[in-house]
Amino acid sequence: MLDLVIIGGSAAGVPASIYAARRGLNFKLLTKDFNGELATSGEIGNWPGIPKTDGLELMDNFRKHLEFLKVPTEEGVEVSKIEKRGEIFEINGGAYQAKSVILASGAHPRLLGIPGEAEFRNKGVSYCTTCDGPIFSGRTVATIGGGNSALESGLMLADICEKVYVINKNDKFKGDQVLIDNLSARKNVEILYSVRTKEIIGKEFVESLRYSDAAGHTLHDLRVDGIFVHIGMIANSAMLSSDVQKNLAGEVIVNRKGETSVPGLFAAGDVTDLPFKQNPIAAGMGVTALLSAVSYLNRMTND
Repeated sequence: MLDLVIIGGSAAGVPASIYAARRGLNFKLLTKDFNGELATSGEIGNWPGIPKTDGLELMDNFRKHLEFLKVPTEEGVEVSKIEKRGEIFEINGGAYQAKSVILASGAHPRLLGIPGEAEFRNKGVSYCTTCDGPIFSGRTVATIGGGNSALESGLMLADICEKVYVINKNDKFKGDQVLIDNLSARKNVEILYSVRTKEIIGKEFVESLRYSDAAGHTLHDLRVDGIFVHIGMIANSAMLSSDVQKNLAGEVIVNRKGETSVPGLFAAGDVTDLPFKQNPIAAGMGVTALLSAVSYLNRMTND
């Protein structure tokens, strides 16, 4: 019987694990891998104390810190079910049992769901402009999306690509006006409003993007070398039971202590309903959730 199980080996789960080890808890860190969304980040300049790094380097430092503290880690574990029976949490049908759980499983990119998307993933289709944008320097690319992520992607690509198409299914953007204005002013950027992406076409790599007008009557093929998809993220929360409160986007609802609607279950990082998805914020949330879990465990002991 463990005091705590921490699920997720990225920006929220690792700081929680560091604090748990320093507290001397009987715990375990479970993670599918150490290659989550943080690892796919390109240049990172907002991590305190490190003026410039990238996702892979930061994750490598995370792992070294875990090894230094001898954090009990099981990699390659995909958590598919978390249930609370009485006062005990059972994970993956009882394979792990703990008095408390911190869910720091993050989120994954929302897919377009069109023909060719899966086939050409990492062959011209990317969900991370900061990671893969430089590969397409001097070439023609498309960014798909209508929010700040797509706008920021378009601006970054405009600096390094010959031609950038920004494709928005709506008739206007939902992002910050300053980003919209900056993107609209770029001479090598063409914005296509009210269109629907239909298919990604190519041989070994992406060659073109097929789209239609809003009504779907007319098809067009856009010659591009790369396609960047920024249409939102989906919280990795499917393993939770129905008694855990989530919002309509599937994000776990937490209070400022990282507590969920189920006592003893805490959540941190991008899997939660916190509006700001940033690595330093996720780290702080992980620490907050851990300290809240310690308080919870102390109350259980006293009771």
